[in-house]
Amino acid sequence: MKGTRALTIGLWVALCASLLCWISVGYRWSFCVAAVVPLLAPLRGLILGRRHTYAWATLFAVPYLVFALTELLANPAARWVAGLSLLLVFGWFCAMVAFLRSSRARPG
Repeated sequence: MKGTRALTIGLWVALCASLLCWISVGYRWSFCVAAVVPLLAPLRGLILGRRHTYAWATLFAVPYLVFALTELLANPAARWVAGLSLLLVFGWFCAMVAFLRSSRARPG
């Protein structure tokens, strides 16, 4: 369970960094920073290991998945950073689901 928490937080950091890399393909820095700011919302709950935060943060990841996939398909100049962001946000999503599965109450 601690491993999935650490993985989730590591992927969260990497995702934030990848969103800032969009500056290198022509996006304004204000857009990149604005994309990272909402990701601060679940950080405290992720660090503390709150199941409720992990549950809603999985839904929180969906717009980032959609954005990265759209840019991967529609913007040839940004494919490398879109692919990186897509990989990281999908990994973050999967790590949160793995934490939820490993931390659920066992019957009996």
